This record gives sequence, structure tokens and C-alpha cells, in this order.
Amino acid sequence: MATTKTKKNITSKDEEVSQKKVKSHPLIKKARITEKSANYAEKGTYTFDVVSSANKNEIKKAIKEVYGVNPVKVSITQIADKTVTRKGRESVKQGGKKAVVHLKKGDKITFA
Repeated sequence: MATTKTKKNITSKDEEVSQKKVKSHPLIKKARITEKSANYAEKGTYTFDVVSSANKNEIKKAIKEVYGVNPVKVSITQIADKTVTRKGRESVKQGGKKAVVHLKKGDKITFA
């Protein structure tokens, strides 16, 4: 009898999780949350880590699809690889690409 109750609880939890899932896009890795980006977010400019093969038009479409806002402008910056030393060993911290998305005045993106 206890197993049937747990099965019902598990399925109901799975349904709740699936309803709470945030939309995502394969081009957008994550929002880049830093002190500087938080200050810019108040002015309608948001920063995202994106896939290195993404271009401006693809990012515009992805932002519109995921967040439902139409970007006015998108700027892309390459992030360089960095050499890091830990416990006497040198290694390379991988770089990437970041996109700065400018929205119209009044448009906002909310992160969970």
C-alpha cells in the first residue's frame, strides 16, 4: 500500500517540475549575472553566455522565443582563454562568447 502512495507522489512531483520548467534555447547557455550586468539590467541591457557559433540574428530570434521580448540591438564579444595556476600546475580556463542584448525602454526580462 505504501508503494502506491509513493508512486502517486512521484508522478505528481514530476508533473509539477515539468510545469515549472523554464523555456530554454540551445544557443543561450545562461544569463551572465555579475555586479556590472545587474546595473545594466536596470537600464534594459542584459548579458548572456552563448554558444561560440551563434551570430547576432540567431541570438535575437532566441531571445524573442524564450523571453517574449524583441531586442533592439545585440552586441557580441569573444571571451579570451585565460591561463590559471593552481597548486603549481598551469591550466587553461576556457573562454567563450557573450552577448549583450539591448531592449526597448519599458521591456524587461525576469530571471527565476
